[in-house]
Amino acid sequence: MDKSTRYKIFNDPIHGFITVPKGNILRLIDHPYVQRLRRIRQLGLGYLVFPAAEHSRFSHAIGALELAQRVLNNLREKDTTISQPEYDGTLMAILLHDVGHGPLSHTLEYSLIKDFNHEMMSLAIMRKLNQEFDGELDTAISIFTNQHKKKFLHQLISSQLDLDRLDYLRRDSFFTGVSEGTVGINRILKTMRVFKGNIVIEKKGIYAVENYIIARRLMYMQVYQHKTVLSADCLLRSIFGRVRDLIDNGNRPEFPSDSLKYFMIEQPSAKKMISPKTMDHYTNLDDHDIYLSIKQWAKSEDKVLADLSFRFLNRGLFRTTFLDKKPTEKFKNEIFKKTQKALKKLKLPDDENSVKYYLNFEQSYSEAYKYKNESIWILEDEKAIEFSKAAETKNIIALTEPVVKPYCVHLKEVTI
Repeated sequence: MDKSTRYKIFNDPIHGFITVPKGNILRLIDHPYVQRLRRIRQLGLGYLVFPAAEHSRFSHAIGALELAQRVLNNLREKDTTISQPEYDGTLMAILLHDVGHGPLSHTLEYSLIKDFNHEMMSLAIMRKLNQEFDGELDTAISIFTNQHKKKFLHQLISSQLDLDRLDYLRRDSFFTGVSEGTVGINRILKTMRVFKGNIVIEKKGIYAVENYIIARRLMYMQVYQHKTVLSADCLLRSIFGRVRDLIDNGNRPEFPSDSLKYFMIEQPSAKKMISPKTMDHYTNLDDHDIYLSIKQWAKSEDKVLADLSFRFLNRGLFRTTFLDKKPTEKFKNEIFKKTQKALKKLKLPDDENSVKYYLNFEQSYSEAYKYKNESIWILEDEKAIEFSKAAETKNIIALTEPVVKPYCVHLKEVTI
């Protein structure tokens, strides 16, 4: 048989040609649950700052799959025993690790379902797929949930140096044009080993790991927590907050999307479980539902909702001002009064309830390396040493400290 008929090739700008074997992996890629990821932006509203950042969760999933194939092959070459079911299960787990993301990735993660995070939905979807695939995802689910006896397989999916992060840092760096996020992926993958059941990095890969941690910090500062991205996220949440308040007060905006209507009106919770109805509606949602709804809400009779929606569609964003310290109540009241005056000049409702949609005090949080909880281990003289102790440069210690920055999102007409 011609080998070309046994594989499907994806041409990826980050990793080159990605070869995927035909069979269950390709069947999963072709499944509607995974194809939906093509319609969800990887960086959410990041495209409003970085025009080329239009890449999808789907391309990220395929990229992570390629990295998983590379590292598993490398580990096998280093005499690590990985059975074919474990090999395939790891590929399935990394392919599906983000399948539970909702519209615009993280932006609305906590706005649609109560007591929820996207990993919960990923697991629920994997279990549903396992039924469709007659139990073929059993190993993938055990690896994803860290129930499999070989813990290093889960570490490839979720850890301080997992394949998810290695792909998205490189991919996001490429599409945003932020070169500081470039990571030496191949060096890291080639120096990965299994030592006493855990993933470690050979000493010759220590500088690639250092570069990875620095790149992660810089990407958070320049991309993920860019002040305009924070502003756009805040505006979108204000729109959804206004819609929910209107519903609670007996006013029901139009919903072009039945699935979005379900989440906004029913307000389901995932505290006990994710119901089949919730999953069905969730897997029907993508970025298009959000944009179509906001286009409709821009015509709303409610002035606040119409204004917020118009701003979002036309990039009339608020301004983000980072603060030197946590704001006092006195400071908040001063900005509140300035916002009221600005809204009055703009001939928009300026009551206390309306102001909250135009003024937010929040704080950003980033931690490049959480060495206290999940460490990266360096193999040196047949001993595993925690990375910050093995690194020759002292600046790594500084990168273990979380960066917390309070900020205010406000109207551009309001000076702070």
